[in-house]
Amino acid sequence: MSAAKSSMGASKGMLRFRSGFRSVVAALATLTALAPLGGLHATVDDALSFAYEAALPYYKQGYSVRKDAWGGDLGVRDRKAVSAQLFKGNDYWFIMGTDAKGASLSVHIYDDKGNLVESESWQRGRFAGARVQPKATGTYFAIVQILKSPEERTPWALVYGYK
Repeated sequence: MSAAKSSMGASKGMLRFRSGFRSVVAALATLTALAPLGGLHATVDDALSFAYEAALPYYKQGYSVRKDAWGGDLGVRDRKAVSAQLFKGNDYWFIMGTDAKGASLSVHIYDDKGNLVESESWQRGRFAGARVQPKATGTYFAIVQILKSPEERTPWALVYGYK
């Protein structure tokens, strides 16, 4: 390869690098400018921390709380179905949480035919829980919902434990 071609390839590579670098700098500048606004909003990671906190009493009762978790954000009265494979003979607690102050949540468990199968449930502000002891192994659905919230979209997380 001639020196001219080698030099030309290097300068094209340098142009690509500079262009990509400028894009990264522009993105970082935008994120830095928006950071004070974004810092005020809750995240799914924060909601997950609250869900695990609410699951702690069940852990102390001998439930194995799984690292598997679901999360997202929902508007008020929006619902989301989350599926899980549950096994006959186990006892499960599904615990939902958010870090949004003033929010109220619910979670209920249904079988694959749409029947409500939980044996108990509770809602306490930014936390909710539902217990199920499946009569058969199969796919079950946790229906999560934001009942009220001061936020347009409320981050939530759902964890579960079994014994």
